Amino acid sequence: MEMNLPNKLTIIRVIMILPFVILMLKEMNLAALLVFVVASLTDLADGKIARKYNLVTNFGKFMDPLADKLLVCAALILLVELGRIPAWVVLIIISREFIISGFRLIASDNNVVIAASYWGKFKTVFQMIMVCLMIADIPQLQIVTTICMWVALALTVISLVDYLVKNWSVMGTVPKKEEN
Repeated sequence: MEMNLPNKLTIIRVIMILPFVILMLKEMNLAALLVFVVASLTDLADGKIARKYNLVTNFGKFMDPLADKLLVCAALILLVELGRIPAWVVLIIISREFIISGFRLIASDNNVVIAASYWGKFKTVFQMIMVCLMIADIPQLQIVTTICMWVALALTVISLVDYLVKNWSVMGTVPKKEEN
């Protein structure tokens, strides 16, 4: 496995989850927010660098989305623990990620690449804003935080439905059997 810069950034993002968790549990909100934002920015950077300099690897294709899910799921679960977001909201968000990951796995088994949709991108932006606001836990922004949560939740459901409708044919395909 080649450890190019995008792959190193992905590994750094995974490593940053531990200090993020510790800071969140100690309710050191601003420090936790800083770690979360820096970790999130490594996601933007690794993808852009990998595509721009043709440094896309199988490791990156696998680990980059996994690192993203680990970071966001860790944040959401901690926010439930700290009473800042209802568990049912997190359940919907995480369930969507599992469903989409399953679809992508089936698609890749059939050599089909499913691109991210605009709905999915909007969902990601609002989820990140929501998570940042909830980590910061600023009472004066509670209304904005709540609105972002509802928008993120709506976009989570809309993007899932959009994804399923556009890609349902993937479910009807049968993986090709290897010949001996």
